[in-house]
Amino acid sequence: MNYDPADTQFHVVVNAEQQYSIWPEYKAMPAGWQEIGISGDRQACLAYVSGIWTDLSRRSLRDAMAE
Repeated sequence: MNYDPADTQFHVVVNAEQQYSIWPEYKAMPAGWQEIGISGDRQACLAYVSGIWTDLSRRSLRDAMAE
């Protein structure tokens, strides 16, 4: 369920495990997440995340599997 107003703008954010999400611009950024410079409406941001985040495993797991 979406509780944000229809005209809400979002930022694409990433954490240290290289997991992506979107975050509404009117809320303070949660600890451990950083904006990556992509903003827009919900659909545009989700489309970007869908295109860039193709391996959903977290970075620490990928690193462990590579060893």
